[in-house]
Amino acid sequence: MGTSWFERVRRFKSPVRVVSAFLLRSRETRARKCEELKREIDDLRQQARAQIAARARWEQQNEELRQQVRRLNEEREEQAQRTWELPPDPPLGTHGFGARLISLAVNLAQRVGLRGAQAVWRIVWEWLGVDTKVPCWTSIRNGLQRLGVAALTKPVERAEDWIWLADHSNQIGPEKVLVVLGVRASKLPEPGETLKHEDVRLLAVQPGTSWKTADVAATYTQLAEQFGSPRAVVVDGAPELQDGADGLKIRRSDTIVLRDFKPQAANAFQALLGQSERFAEFHTQGGQTRSAIQQTELAHLVPPTIRQKARFMNLQAVLRWAACVLWLLDHPDAKSRRLFTSERLEAKLGWLRSFASEIALWNECQPVISTALTFLNERGLFHGVAAQLRTALSALVTTDTARELSERLLTFVRDAETQLQPNERLWLSTEILESTFGLYKQLEGQHSQGGFTSLIAAFGSLLQKPTPELIREAFTRVSVSDVKHWVRTNLATTLHSKRFATYNEFHPKRATL
Repeated sequence: MGTSWFERVRRFKSPVRVVSAFLLRSRETRARKCEELKREIDDLRQQARAQIAARARWEQQNEELRQQVRRLNEEREEQAQRTWELPPDPPLGTHGFGARLISLAVNLAQRVGLRGAQAVWRIVWEWLGVDTKVPCWTSIRNGLQRLGVAALTKPVERAEDWIWLADHSNQIGPEKVLVVLGVRASKLPEPGETLKHEDVRLLAVQPGTSWKTADVAATYTQLAEQFGSPRAVVVDGAPELQDGADGLKIRRSDTIVLRDFKPQAANAFQALLGQSERFAEFHTQGGQTRSAIQQTELAHLVPPTIRQKARFMNLQAVLRWAACVLWLLDHPDAKSRRLFTSERLEAKLGWLRSFASEIALWNECQPVISTALTFLNERGLFHGVAAQLRTALSALVTTDTARELSERLLTFVRDAETQLQPNERLWLSTEILESTFGLYKQLEGQHSQGGFTSLIAAFGSLLQKPTPELIREAFTRVSVSDVKHWVRTNLATTLHSKRFATYNEFHPKRATL
């Protein structure tokens, strides 16, 4: 039988007030814990509601992404089933192609050649599934020619500060092409930048079989009547190009003739080193080595080819080759020597050891020329340029020969500088013209060794970016008939035409033999 609550209380030793206080504290503690649990429950409910809302958002985003994927797949299937549509490009007159397409074709031809551009067109069109006519290489050639003749006939402003850059080029046969570019002194690039093709204007592209002083003078006079007498004519040192400018001084007393720095630097190098028997022997040995190893396991060590007429203008690659081979000879543990035996290396290239001191000397002179070329190509000619160039070369002059070469170059620049008027800045390089000749040979491709052809009419197209706007403007002024007239007027019977006529005449007779 259980004990009553009253009896149990009587057994408590603590007073009633103590028990009451304990019970009150216990009730408050439990009430406080109950409130805390309620708050935790509310927080968890809020977190649950937030997670439910986030899940709803994620589900919505997932659905949107699934719909986007479905749309992309549908678009891809539609594109796979349809052919590409070219952008609007209405034909130019009766040409058959639009300005945008012609611009693309001409840009391609300037980089990969005429037939290469046609091949690229076909490959890309087949890949895109475009069923349209592909410009043939003759059409692209006509486009380049029209651009070139348009550049020649484009009006040029008459000004007092024209600088002419003149040079001529030949391939095989007696024909040469005289090219004159123009740039205004007031529009030269800022110091630190060199001339770009877009900076110059094409004034003359004149093929001919005779370029004596009188012939050059006649061309200069014609250009002076058309564009005004120039302030300066920059030539590469050829006597006919330099002396031909004497007539310009009659028309304008302050016209000056400046010689291109690069050939003068090559001449200075040649005067110091080129006449020595050792250099001639080095050059001969290099040619013999090229023939001896080009079909062997040492073929990757064939020396670079040096053009006989301009070997002192292109020595840097040869000197770098010589230094590399000397290093290889002196390092038997080099990994590169695993490709051949030491005996073979010594037998074919060991002769370079006897030129070690000369090669070291030549390698000290080459940076002097390279630094001076870069300096003048980026700054031009002005009062004080010789002093600035001396400072730029000072760290490179470490031997007596390099010092003498440096002094010769500085004397040349100082003499050119004295011809300037106060605060005047001109140019002392035809590098941009040489670069354009290089682009033209690239455009010719394999025909660059076959004499000039009617493609010379396209020379001017290499000096400008053939945009659709330029195409429209040029084709408006110059037709195919204009190109044919220019070729008939300026280009004699070409080497290719003579060869074709000779073989054509021979062919029917051969059948009767």
